[in-house]
Amino acid sequence: MSTRGHVVAVTCLALEARIALGPGVAVICNHASQLVASLEAAAKRGAAGIISFGIAGGLAPDLNAGDWVVGSGVRTEQGHFPTDRGWARALLEVLPSAVHAEIVGTDAPIAEPSEKRRLHLRTGAVAVDTESHVAARIAAAHRIPFAACRAADVFAVLRSVVRQPSQLPALTRTALDARIAAAALRRGRRLLGAGLGFPYFSEPVLEGRMAVEMG
Repeated sequence: MSTRGHVVAVTCLALEARIALGPGVAVICNHASQLVASLEAAAKRGAAGIISFGIAGGLAPDLNAGDWVVGSGVRTEQGHFPTDRGWARALLEVLPSAVHAEIVGTDAPIAEPSEKRRLHLRTGAVAVDTESHVAARIAAAHRIPFAACRAADVFAVLRSVVRQPSQLPALTRTALDARIAAAALRRGRRLLGAGLGFPYFSEPVLEGRMAVEMG
């Protein structure tokens, strides 16, 4: 998959990958070590920008399912990676109702609501995912513009087994939030257009759709 001169969108789910794909955008949909290897290869091939795109778990109590978060930076256990200001500004112009705030990246999904509350209080981040910190680190290492643009799914990583009837409302809410977040992702993707809002193309993006690299 050639990524030279294109924005590389980093996703986790096949649904996110299909939505992200478009003119000027190549998609990497991988996990863990495979994601690192794929991103390193894309960076060496000349990616114009890297964006973490998709659905994130909401951490802030005032964040609703379907709300957009444009990352001001990505927090990790190892440190902090700021996003590209010009790209973030372009995303916020297209998505004026988006929250401009920190995102935290973790190697494993945060499953429990109590864990989410603690993570929010400790980091100040409003959303969490398992790809942004990897993408941010590699973009920084190769001096490639980086952005993070995520639609919140408040119960995105809630893992629950129906052991008693009282759990059914929570599972219903999980499914509803997932649908809301996916619908918001599609609407926002249409607004972002070619290159996912990337403001630094040296010439108009005329190429057709790029391939998706799946892990």
